[in-house]
Amino acid sequence: MASGRGRVTIAAIAEAAGVSVPTVSRVLNGRSDVSPNTRELIERLLREHDYRPRNSRHTGRARLVDLVFNDLDSPWALELIRGVEDVAHASGVGTVVSQVHRRTTATRQWLQNLRARASDGVIFVTSDVAEPVHNELHRLKVPVVIIDPAGGAASDVPTIGATNWSGGRTATDHLLSLGHRRIGFVGGPTDLLCSRARLDGYRAALEAAGLRVDPALVQVGDFRHESGFVAGCQLLELPEPPTAVFASSDLMALGVCEAARRRGLRVPEQLSVVGFDDLPESRWASPPLTTVRQPLAEMGALAARTVLRLSRGETIETPRVELVTKLMVRESTAARAVSLAEAGGQAAD
Repeated sequence: MASGRGRVTIAAIAEAAGVSVPTVSRVLNGRSDVSPNTRELIERLLREHDYRPRNSRHTGRARLVDLVFNDLDSPWALELIRGVEDVAHASGVGTVVSQVHRRTTATRQWLQNLRARASDGVIFVTSDVAEPVHNELHRLKVPVVIIDPAGGAASDVPTIGATNWSGGRTATDHLLSLGHRRIGFVGGPTDLLCSRARLDGYRAALEAAGLRVDPALVQVGDFRHESGFVAGCQLLELPEPPTAVFASSDLMALGVCEAARRRGLRVPEQLSVVGFDDLPESRWASPPLTTVRQPLAEMGALAARTVLRLSRGETIETPRVELVTKLMVRESTAARAVSLAEAGGQAAD
């Protein structure tokens, strides 16, 4: 595939992929009108052959995209980074990953660094962009995209999310279909839009089944293992504990499983558990975790394509995009076990 003394060309990439040169150009430009399979093939070839555009920009400076997290200590952050970097690398753009911890001083330092390197665009993750930051980025003509916004973003800021309400309802419907009626819920931080949407989906499923939402069965966590463990302990200590729990992150679901284990309860025989995210470790849990797949890498990839389009002055047709979630049924859920009292009552009937 090499051209000349080693520099690969778009034409060579197109020939290897069996597509036209304009199709490769559309992928490089972050356009959405390319099938997922074709895009994946082209991006893989671009990475394998270390393709670099002949001109990064007319300014001659390196092209960079900033990816900014409030926190970086979760496996889902790695999935988002992977999605952003796949698209950025294929487009000849570098990625700068930062963590601001919601602190004003950290944000101020990050802005200073950004001014010095002249970013092509910024992707914020699970964050509201403070008005002073938004105004400064606007002044610098740096486009912004938000992944999974905490609340309502400014009307001129595109956002990328997932169908959190639908995912919450699907998870709860799954447990209802298995005969569970006392279903606990462990939510994320209440200031996050995704957390509220998953709780609303849980409530909607119960109400559609004619069940009252018991406030005692609703706990709040922070998406991490420890908070899931604490919430699981509180739920299992209730006079009438749940027979199933939907935790709105995989890490909290694993914490609930640990709470059950320490009380001598078997998952799923005595407690069914559903998570949310479909992180890689959920498949290797014991038992493998039933969960709602949130397309994290795809969300990161779409955010990168969007911010690169904005950096070229293109118009974004749909400012708010939600990617579809999907229930992944594994071995942490099962039909509700019939208690001895219920079995006796049924026999008497």
